[in-house]
Amino acid sequence: MRHARRRIVRRVTRLAAVGGLLLGGAMVTQAAMASETPPAARTLAASDGTGGTGAALVARLGTARTAGDWIGADGRPAVAVTDEAAAREVRNAGADAKVVSHSMNELKSATATLRSAPRVAGTAWAVDYRTNRVVVSADSTVSAGDWSRMSQVAARIGGFVRMEHAKGTFTTRLNGAQPILSTGGRCSAGFNVTNGQSDFILTAGHCGPTGSTWFAGNQGNQQLGQTVSSTFPGNDFSLVQYASGKAGDGADVVAIGGGNGVRITGTADASVGQRVFRSGSTSGLHDGQVTALNATVNYPEGTVTGLIQTNVCAEPGDSGGPLFSDGIALGVTSGGSGDCRAGGTTFFQPVTRALAALNVKLIVSAQTAGGAPRSASPAPSASAAQGAVAPNAASPGSSAPVTGTPGQTLLARLTDTRNVGPGLLVIAGSLIALVATRYIRAEQDRRAYQRYYSATWG
Repeated sequence: MRHARRRIVRRVTRLAAVGGLLLGGAMVTQAAMASETPPAARTLAASDGTGGTGAALVARLGTARTAGDWIGADGRPAVAVTDEAAAREVRNAGADAKVVSHSMNELKSATATLRSAPRVAGTAWAVDYRTNRVVVSADSTVSAGDWSRMSQVAARIGGFVRMEHAKGTFTTRLNGAQPILSTGGRCSAGFNVTNGQSDFILTAGHCGPTGSTWFAGNQGNQQLGQTVSSTFPGNDFSLVQYASGKAGDGADVVAIGGGNGVRITGTADASVGQRVFRSGSTSGLHDGQVTALNATVNYPEGTVTGLIQTNVCAEPGDSGGPLFSDGIALGVTSGGSGDCRAGGTTFFQPVTRALAALNVKLIVSAQTAGGAPRSASPAPSASAAQGAVAPNAASPGSSAPVTGTPGQTLLARLTDTRNVGPGLLVIAGSLIALVATRYIRAEQDRRAYQRYYSATWG
């Protein structure tokens, strides 16, 4: 009976050890797969069959017969057109049509004339699709003489150019969500991106030139990485390469405060009228609407073009922080006027343009990528999904905890599923158990033989 129990114990031990070997192998394999290049983010493209989105209709009708598109309060796409025939085509496609006096070609010609005029710091302009006007804004630093000269330029272009005063001053927001610090000041991290070999932070270009060293944490005592590419003025984006080469866990999440985050699942171009959300290390999470596209801002440091204009507030230190809606990355904070007490205007560098220029792609989780190929994403275009819901019904996106903070302990790194340490420990323990059971059995057999030999020859 005693021998039978020993045999059962030995068999159970061997089975457990074999199971441990299999489990450890699976953990190592999982860690190896997790350390591979993250999958490509999904890009939202305009529908190619029905032509039922504003962007698709504008592309089909052309800029000589249209003057932009936007999302209405009811979530339906709307298109500005210059003739009734184009209006009928838009309505037949299921969108709202507004007949206007000036085509996009005329509006773009007006903005080109403004750009060719002597530069005045503290001014900005953009096309307002919904009113069919070019709106020129001047902040409090613009002198009476410069205002008069700009007004004369606007008057020569035509009555569809409107001058207005802006609250505060147009400045870059130097100082996402998570704070990052350098000798030049504090900015916010935007989105995590990759080129297939290394991971980076996409943030604002005015935050620091190439070669700037960045630190994480409120004390600035944890080196984060270094700026390897920066473009400002003209555009406003830069890449900060992680010192470790990898962004770590939670790379697809942007922080919104209180230890909470939003999971980013793809990229798209913004739409006028779209409800959007911005997160920054100074003011946290705020929302508003896209009011214009392709905006031009004359910062004191230089002119930046092609920006997204919104009525979302921002404050110094929010620069580089992410702009998103329903989990879709749209832009990084460039600058603006006003603050989050009185309100104001904030401009954003479009993410799609930055990704294309830098030849990188957004990092998203394997679950949201849905097995997408790991090659570079195709060039994104306007999203067909942006007008699927009313602007007020839009949300930041699916919630997720903020993880992957710098300076993890050794224990945290060893228990991280992206490291092979735990799997190797399980394999080693299983091998020790197998060797131990073999040794115990051999020792028991040797002692049994000694007892038999002594009884036989005693």
